[in-house]
Amino acid sequence: MITAIVLIKTSVDRIPEIAESIAALEGVSEVYSVTGGYDLVAMVRVARHDDLAEVIPGRISKIPGVEVTDTHVAFRTYSQHDLEAAFAIGLDS
Repeated sequence: MITAIVLIKTSVDRIPEIAESIAALEGVSEVYSVTGGYDLVAMVRVARHDDLAEVIPGRISKIPGVEVTDTHVAFRTYSQHDLEAAFAIGLDS
């Protein structure tokens, strides 16, 4: 699974509608409205790198009101859930 964090600048008066349109796209797992230099953050999870091109410039960037995207591809995921699974591997009681 490939995860990308997409920072998005939008038309400020249309943030809720744009966020809902992005959240409805296949490959987008979550969309957050945020403070700071960007208006939205989308989490994109796909099976292949080629799928990123289809989802981000192919769909997200084409939604009316999306002005700029800045994409960060994750190398590794760290979370409490992943750590629990990792420590459980091969440790049968």
